[in-house]
Amino acid sequence: MTTSHICIGMPVYNCESTIAEAIASVLNQSFQDWELIVCDDGSRDATLCVARDFSDARIRVLEGGVNRGLAACLNETIGEASGKFFARMDGDDIAYPERLEKQVAFLEDHPQVDVVAGSAIVFRSDGQVLGVRRGPGTHDRICATPWAGFPMIHPTWMGKTEWFRRHGYRAEMVRMEDWELLFRTCATSQFANLPDVLLGYREDSLSLRKILVGRERKCRVMMQEALKGRARGQAVAGVLGQIGRSMVDLLAIGTHLDYRVLKHRARPASIEEVEDWVEVFRQTHLRVSRRREESEMFAV
Repeated sequence: MTTSHICIGMPVYNCESTIAEAIASVLNQSFQDWELIVCDDGSRDATLCVARDFSDARIRVLEGGVNRGLAACLNETIGEASGKFFARMDGDDIAYPERLEKQVAFLEDHPQVDVVAGSAIVFRSDGQVLGVRRGPGTHDRICATPWAGFPMIHPTWMGKTEWFRRHGYRAEMVRMEDWELLFRTCATSQFANLPDVLLGYREDSLSLRKILVGRERKCRVMMQEALKGRARGQAVAGVLGQIGRSMVDLLAIGTHLDYRVLKHRARPASIEEVEDWVEVFRQTHLRVSRRREESEMFAV
């Protein structure tokens, strides 16, 4: 097996309409020493066919056959990774061309950091920009309120493969896998955020059910910690905070005012950020179009 500097783990489920763009954005990277492991989680559409249609030897597709959940797929890709660093990405996102280059450079220059994330443009499938999400740069600020959450956008993560292997994801933490991993490791690890926009994060609609499931399970973990006598006051405050956020979610999504009321979803993007995104979106679609034309030529 060829060893690459970076392994990108891409768990996918029913991503037929978006996975070509996600993979094309990886092919467009300025840093080319990577392997991409696409782990299918029992998709019932043509996701596997689209992924396998890419002929690049650096792309591997793992067929799960059944729906096992996000954590199981992530752990499988981490186990298969051959690179020094492991990067997360979803099958409906679009990476900026310099994403890998910037994160590798940061991790090489800051060996004490275990995981680094970045900012993200939030967009709809037609390319419309909804806003930008970004988090604080330092570990202390990222972990200032662990009960409330960690402002690190999960599909922008890149970190030491050994760190991901040592800690792993927990399958029972559905809809809160990333928060639980950071919550469990923040006292013994180092996290960071880059200010650069590294990813386009697709969000055509918000699923109230998924949001509430995540909040309920997060509350369950907090109460378990409180029962163990660990920071009971913070745990109770965290549970109350999740209940309050859930009520705001209900109001915002129910009235279709989600991006006006839920300010944590996205902040206004600058003119420069929008212009940069338009070019990234255009280049990604151009690569997808060229691939389709080549496939049709070979099929004739």
